[in-house]
Amino acid sequence: MDISKYLIETKIDSASETPLYLQIANSIAQKIIDNTLPKGTKLPPERELCKFFGVSRTTAINAYRWLEQEELVATKVGSGTYVKENSPLHSETFQIPWSQLFIPYPQTPMTSILKELVSTPYASEIISLATGMPDPSFYPLDIFNSLFKKYLCATNPADFGYIPTEGYQPLRETVASMLSQQGIDTTPDRTLIISGSQQGLYLTSKVLLERGDYVIVQSPTYIGAIQIFQAIGARMLILPEDNSLNLDILEDYLIRYRPKLFYIISTYNNPTGQVLTEQERRDLLRLAMRHRLVIMEDDPYSQLYYGEKPPLALKSLDNSESVIYMSTFSKTITPGLRTGYLTGHPALINRLALEKQYVDLHSNNFSQWLLNLYLKQGYYEEHLKFTRREYKKRRDVLVKTVRRYLDKEISFDVPDGGFYLWCKIKKPITSARLLQEAIKCGVFFVPGQAFYTVPSEESEFRLCFVTHPEPVLVEGVKRLSKAFELIHKNKATKTVSENQLNPIV
Repeated sequence: MDISKYLIETKIDSASETPLYLQIANSIAQKIIDNTLPKGTKLPPERELCKFFGVSRTTAINAYRWLEQEELVATKVGSGTYVKENSPLHSETFQIPWSQLFIPYPQTPMTSILKELVSTPYASEIISLATGMPDPSFYPLDIFNSLFKKYLCATNPADFGYIPTEGYQPLRETVASMLSQQGIDTTPDRTLIISGSQQGLYLTSKVLLERGDYVIVQSPTYIGAIQIFQAIGARMLILPEDNSLNLDILEDYLIRYRPKLFYIISTYNNPTGQVLTEQERRDLLRLAMRHRLVIMEDDPYSQLYYGEKPPLALKSLDNSESVIYMSTFSKTITPGLRTGYLTGHPALINRLALEKQYVDLHSNNFSQWLLNLYLKQGYYEEHLKFTRREYKKRRDVLVKTVRRYLDKEISFDVPDGGFYLWCKIKKPITSARLLQEAIKCGVFFVPGQAFYTVPSEESEFRLCFVTHPEPVLVEGVKRLSKAFELIHKNKATKTVSENQLNPIV
């Protein structure tokens, strides 16, 4: 168990009256007390602990000695330091065996990766090139504040009571109008407001899929989709993502397995950044109509293009109502709104609303009310123009810096939009091994294996270029370069098994 992630937020203050060794020991002790570090957990060697906190080895030794005196840890000669099995904290306190009470759930090395991604502190001293999050400094909080003050008193109080599960009606009308301008023929009664794309994925899976049903996914693809399909018990058919959509393999799957659903990010795929051409979209829809295939089009990034506009959404070409279209404001405005939208056949919207009421009755009223004002008054398009311009600069800086410092180490294609740079290591080094060294250097990313349904390309990883300003991106790449240097200097270092490494994302 790599406990580095549990120590990331630990700060030690050299100016404090509390000795450094005691600050470190107290932090570890608290994590033992709250069972973050369960009994039997192996702690880092003293040498690694002093490097992690930037203290002398004597300080690290004293921290472990204090923990031993408190009977919280025990040292095994030749093996290391472990959380004590018979600690007073464990021996005299009755504990509910929670893990034995849970229903079965698919456990993989990547099970908790999405939770850890969104839990990463933005202000951490470690530079995260992992989380797919807009820059918080770009959130239009001043505009939201102005709209809130100006319109709150004039709003019907009933708008903040219970509302239809399908969503705040004015926002449904605004979203339907916005989609119509993007070429998608829809109406408010065909539009469902959801708490982000993740909820849309979950609800759709709940109403369409049963354990054992087949689902087609691109490979690689969005982590959250993989996790939801695994949790539902669906059987995933992998459609390899090369330079084009392989319709021959897709049709073979349709004939052989009769899958219920094809999940696809057609524009600026996460993580690869690839885009289906207009011809590929038309060919896919013809094939789907012939085999009665339902397509779930996830489209969080198409408004974030850095050159020419991408092709219109699959849904805009859909004449048979076989496409479920879903998007979110989390990537373009702020994730904190927790507001997205889904459009499809009225029968599907009605069924999804019935399922949604069991989850949250309806999505947040205040967010929907405020977002509707923001959209209606024309702020959204101006915000998109601004973020496109700024994110393009950041993409270009990341690309330039990677080419400068890592050209001999990795290869990549420059994405035309979206959030990510999808990288492949040229040398026989796994992304998990690189991550291990990168954390020590103060930077981390998402290893490629997180985006596959089965273990695959272990040399790939994803970098996000939108969250941080240019100087931070440059520093992150420099730290990543240092991680490669450490690997090259220490080729004899024992490689940690990927199955045992929990990515710090």
